[in-house]
Formats: sequence, structure tokens, C-alpha cells
Amino acid sequence: MGEPNGNENAMVHESEMDVGDEMIHGNEMVHSGDMIHEHDMVQGSEMVHGDEMVQGSGMVHDDEMIHGNEMIQVSDMIHGHEMVQVNDMVNGDEMAHGHELVNAEATPPAITRRRRKKSLVWEHFTIEPVPGERGCQRACCNLCKATFAYSSGTKIAGTSHLKRHITLGSCPMIKNQERKLAMTSIGGVTDNDGEGTVERPSKRRYRYTGFANATFDQDRSSSYLAKLIILHDYPLHVVQQPAFTAFTESLQPRFRVADVETMEAEVYGVYQKEKHNLMQALNTMPGRISLTIGLWTTSQTLGYVSIAGQFIDTDWKVHRRMLNFMMVSSPHSENALSEAISSSLTDWNMKDKLFTITLDNDCSSHDIYSANLRDHLSNKNNLMLKGQLFVVRCYANILNAVAQDVIASIHGVIYSIRESIKFIKASSAREQRFAEIALQLEIPSTKTLCLDVTTQWNTTYLMLLAALDYRQAFTTLETCDENYNESPSAEDWKKVEAACNYLKFLYDSAHGIMAAANPTSNLFFHEAWKLQLELSNAISHEDPVFSSIAKEMHERFDKYWKDCNLVLAIGVVMDPRFKMKLVEFSYSKIYGVEAAKYVKVVDDALHDLYKDYIAQPQTLTPAYAVPGEINKNGPANGNNNTVTPPSTGDGLLDFDMYLSEIAISQPSKSELEQYLEEALTPRIQDFEIVDWWKLNTLKFPTLSKMARDILAIPMSMVSSGGNIFSAATTGSRMLDDYRSSLRPEIVEALFCAKDWLQYSPPPPAEAQGSVGVKME
Repeated sequence: MGEPNGNENAMVHESEMDVGDEMIHGNEMVHSGDMIHEHDMVQGSEMVHGDEMVQGSGMVHDDEMIHGNEMIQVSDMIHGHEMVQVNDMVNGDEMAHGHELVNAEATPPAITRRRRKKSLVWEHFTIEPVPGERGCQRACCNLCKATFAYSSGTKIAGTSHLKRHITLGSCPMIKNQERKLAMTSIGGVTDNDGEGTVERPSKRRYRYTGFANATFDQDRSSSYLAKLIILHDYPLHVVQQPAFTAFTESLQPRFRVADVETMEAEVYGVYQKEKHNLMQALNTMPGRISLTIGLWTTSQTLGYVSIAGQFIDTDWKVHRRMLNFMMVSSPHSENALSEAISSSLTDWNMKDKLFTITLDNDCSSHDIYSANLRDHLSNKNNLMLKGQLFVVRCYANILNAVAQDVIASIHGVIYSIRESIKFIKASSAREQRFAEIALQLEIPSTKTLCLDVTTQWNTTYLMLLAALDYRQAFTTLETCDENYNESPSAEDWKKVEAACNYLKFLYDSAHGIMAAANPTSNLFFHEAWKLQLELSNAISHEDPVFSSIAKEMHERFDKYWKDCNLVLAIGVVMDPRFKMKLVEFSYSKIYGVEAAKYVKVVDDALHDLYKDYIAQPQTLTPAYAVPGEINKNGPANGNNNTVTPPSTGDGLLDFDMYLSEIAISQPSKSELEQYLEEALTPRIQDFEIVDWWKLNTLKFPTLSKMARDILAIPMSMVSSGGNIFSAATTGSRMLDDYRSSLRPEIVEALFCAKDWLQYSPPPPAEAQGSVGVKME
């Protein structure tokens, strides 16, 4: 605003100016109790604070000019006792002149320069003239249609009261929508159209983030609903439940809830999209794939076969993905199983990439079952090592089976202990009495009595372990409480002690596997050979109670060891910390003087498998060698041809010829021999075997391919993060009646898509929705 001149009774003094309800004083402006202090930002001839701006000799408050809707340009002038406006009108139709108000018609308006309102409130209000009152205007709320004072012709009311109507939730329409959206996490308020999102700020300063005008997308919302149903195992008919439809309408009235048939199509669409993505990933898989086969039964005569694939990608990351969930007439038939596997390999274009199959069945005819699978699939697939590693048994399944045998052998004692704990925990008085008895007997145990979950054998083991410490307390309680008569006898407690002694082997072995984030095949040999050794030694225990339980356990586990010790041993040989040394050491413990015979079986199989990989077509590898490693490892394919480097002109051509002759008479060692002869890698904590092979791919190009496939063999059906102790994760599982009633293709879509969606990248930020207003 221009510099005022004149005396003290001028309308505008150089330090003060009254305009409507506002006063500019020096560098401050007072309006409805608000003041702009000296920390306000002044830039050039403009001062910006919130939504107020002083420019040149004009002043904008809440995006309105002090004088009407016009901007006073630098040509405006205050002279003496008057304010002369050359181009613009002041205060609508009137202009201040001296101490009087002069009709604006006295000054013909020149070309006016109107500026568009920029205040955020004008997205929610519209200026409307007041009929019959010249120059009067009111602001009308676009949502609730309430009107508020704005201009009386001589005075502008400003916009603070309009802001309060919106931001403080005074508008009834906003209150209503805020209540509906209270269950959402966006923190804003949305109208029924899903547009015009507003947030209630705690400060006067706020700005929009760009999502205020987000559009509603029916297809995208339907797709997210399908994913919700898939990931959380909701029934498809949830979309027809009144509570669900009411909930979706409260969020977005325009969303059309689909019927069950349409929802099936949405679920299948998600399945097809995710399958396409996985297909592309499998096409870039550098090695072979190993399958896990799960059997599912239904209340009908039909069953299902679940097929999952495990592999290591080009970045040496281990992946396990569900491939198919197929209905078969008889899932326990090897012919039906073979057909299902062949169909899956054809579906995923992996006929020539099958390496091993892991089964979780524990039938007595495992050898015949495996042979039939091997014969049927070897006609269509090139099996490595003539199929000797082809069928693998699940380690988690054998642990569960052995543990269940132990529990079954003392089921009567376990029943008594379970009932005893129920009796004690039936009232606080009994618990207090039992604690006093334990204190009197000076029992040092800190364990707490607990009931088990019958489907999880580890909880039964922990229940028995705690009860064993309080055996004397149970006996004493029986003598002093006539209502209690379930205390086990001394012979029973000996059975419990023997069972706990051997269940501990299984418990520790399971935890050893679960401790690994990515349980590659090399880890399982450590657990299996120690368990085999412990059970072999336990057979000769001097106590017949101990030896009888150990004999039953060893009989079942020894069958697993004979079936799988070769693939277990080859897996640990691929671990540079152990190689053949651990095989030699462990076999000497288990087999004694006959150990060398079994070690030779592993060594021969290892070399034969390596020859199979040499015979495969070699892919191009980067022409790069680690400094100091050139010509150290020999050719990648293991042949005897060496290339003599060209002479550098240093007069040593004869020396080069001599080196060539030595290379022919003394052929270089293969990658496998070099690997086995090198010193063991130190056993450091947090060693990652896949990272080691990734770093040594150039050094062992062929052997690394072999290691990639071997390490990816799923020795357990239970994936990382699964419950290895639960019977529900191994063996034949039951499909519930609801899933059994669905069409087979929908059942497959639900099972497979649930697995795939866990690994899908999150949706982009713009697709997730956002808060409409961001606080400053």
C-alpha cells in the first residue's frame, strides 16, 4: 500500500490503517484476535502469512481484498485527508474521502483487475448476493447450504468463521460423514461421493495433498475385496451378509457389492494375474525345481493334491511357491499322483527341470511307492543320478510320527497327568495348596504346570517335563486330599522320565531346523545323524523301560535314515564348512568299522552327479576371474584341454611350450576335486551358504549349478515360519466341508492365490488412498 502523507487526522496514518475488522499497525495486522508478528515472511513487496498477503499498496486478507474484491495497484495513492483510487473501486460501491464516504460513482471505474479467490474455504462455499440489499453478499456452504455473513456493502466479514464451520466439524454434513468414516484409518472425512475429503486441523495453517478429488474405482475395489477374501479365508458368500453390505455402504455408497458368482470370477481373475507373474519368474529360473507333494482328503471319496515348488533364483534367494491344488479321485494312489505331477510340470512348462519330489506320507510301502513314481516320471523327465535322489521323505513328518509313537506308548500315564493338572487348576485354593506342598517338599523347580494341545506334541512334552519335577507333590496331594486319586505310580513316572528323555532329542532337532530363516538341505544332515546315533545307542540301555521306548523310536527313524541319508549327506557336502569331512566323522560314529563302505557310496554318488552336470549344455559365463585365481581351477567343464596364454614377446616361447606339455601330461583337477581338497571354511556365526556360493559362482561355475539345485531340495514339507510340531502341517490333511463344496478350479484359485499374494509387492501409494488434508 502506498506510503500515506498528511497530518494526524488523515484516514490512514503511516503506522495504522483501519479496514473493516482489520487493522494494520506497522508490521502487524490484528484480525479477530490474530496478529502477524515480526517473524512473518516478507518477500519483495509481499508479505505472506497463512492466507493473507500484502502486495504493493494493496492488501489481501483470506484471499479477499480489503476493499471489495479488487486489488489496489501501486497506482493507488493516499493524499492529504483523502484516498484517491485511480483504477479500482474501494469497498464495493463506496470510497472513503477524507472523513466522509463518497459514492464510488464519482470516480468512474477504470479497467479492473480481479484476482481469483485462492482460500481453501471457497472449495466449500459459494458467494451469493442478498436479494433486495444492494452490495450485500452471503457465503453459502456447498454441503449443508447454511449461509454466513460475508459482505454488508461497506464491510467484509472475512473467512475465519467460514474456516471454523468446515475445519471444526460444525457442518452437519461433515459430522455425518465423519461418523461413517470413523472406522477407516485415513483420519479424514469424506462425503458420500468419495470426493472432497476434508481433515479437521488443529492449527489455522493447512494445505491439501492432492487426494481431495480422488475418484472411485469399482473394479479396483472389487479386486481388493477378492484379495481380502483370499488372504483371510473368508467364505465367498460373505458378500451377501447384511452386516457386510452395510459396512461397505458406510464406506462408499457407490460400491456395488457383487453376488457369489461374480465374486468367484473376481477371485479367479486375481489367481490368473498372479499365476502369470509367477510364470514369468519361473521362466528365468536358472536351475531345476524340487517339488513338495501334500495329500488332502475330504468327507467325500475325492481328494486333493497340493504341489509346491522350491528353487533358488539368479540372485541366490530361496523361494517356495504353491503351484497347483488339484482334485484327484484317489490321492494316495501313486498313479493318480504321478498324473497330477506330470500335469503340473506341463502346466508350468518345467518338464525338463524336475529335480526331486518330497512326500509327507509315512506308509510302509514307501519303497514301492517311490519306485512307481520314479519309473512313471523318468519316462517323461531326465532325472539326475538315475533317480537315486528323486523321492525324499519329509523330515518334519518323521519327527511327528516318532513323537506320536512315544506318546502313544504311555498314553495311560499321560491321561492321568492331564487329569491331575485339570484337578489342580480347577480352583485357586487347590493351586495354592499344591504350591504349599511343593514348598514344604523343597522342590527346586520353577516350571509351571500347564495343559497340552493334543495336536501339537511339543506341548505334551513340555507338560510332562513340568509334571515330572512335581512327582512328589502329586503323591503328597493324593494323601491329603480325598477328592484327588489320579497320581501316577512310581513305575508310571519312570515311563514319563524315559519318554521325556527321548522326546528331548526330537524337540531339540525340530528347534535346530526352525532356527534357520531359510532351511536349505545342508542343515538337515546335522540333526538326522545325531538323532540316528542317539537312538542306536539307546537300544542297549540297561533299563528295559528306556530301551523298549528307544527300540520303537529307532525302528521307525532307521527306515527314514536308510531312505534319505544319501541325499542328506550330499546336501551337507555342499556346505564348505563340512564337505566330506562331516560325513566321514558321523558315519564312523554310526557304522563303526563299516563306515568306509558307506562313505564310498556318498563319494561315488557325488562324482556321478557332478558328471551329469558336466554333460549338460553349458551356458556362457562372464569372461572374468578373480585376481590370483586365473588358471587355478581349470576349465569349467572339467575336461583336460588347457589354453596356453599367448607369448608376450619376452623370449620365453620355449617356456610356454613346456607349460603346455605339462598340462597335457598332468591334467587339471575338476571343480569338484578342487572344492573337496580345499581347506574348510571357518564355522562362523550367521554363515549364509547361499551367499558363499553366490560369491564363488565364477570360481566353480559347474559345481555351483549343482549346489544350487541340491541346496533347494525341500527336506521338510513345513516351510519357514510353519509349525513343525503340528500334525496339521504334515501327513494327510482334511479339507473342510465348505471348500469341498466349491468347484475344483475355485478351490485351486483360493489356495494358490493366497500363497502368491503373500509375496506380491504392495500396491502403489496412489492406489492405497490418502488423507485429503495434510497438517502443517
